[in-house]
Amino acid sequence: MARDIENRNDLLLLVTKFYEKLLGDDNINFIFTDVAQIDLKHHLPVLVDFWDAILFQSDTYRKNAMQPHLDLHMKSPLQKHHFEIWLRYFKESVDENFEGEIAFLAKERATSIATVMQIKVSQLG
Repeated sequence: MARDIENRNDLLLLVTKFYEKLLGDDNINFIFTDVAQIDLKHHLPVLVDFWDAILFQSDTYRKNAMQPHLDLHMKSPLQKHHFEIWLRYFKESVDENFEGEIAFLAKERATSIATVMQIKVSQLG
């Protein structure tokens, strides 16, 4: 049996495996590489901070997570299938590496985040 998500090292493993999946899929990777032009070395620690705050109520993330995605949508519209792919890979990454209460919570929060973000970008037109 896999163990639960317990700390920042676990979160780093999770987001690293997650981004391997995202960047390996031509249906979505262009958003990260061409449009957002993310630097993974810089981006992964930010994601760890974000999930640390979401799952462990740490005080590590103080940015507005929504605004960069709204800005991104204006450059290259985020479609329903992008959110579905994102969520599928996130849940797969959790399930392949972790099992337990926090892992379940991570998937629930990811579902909520994807849903809210999809609603927000759809309101932009």
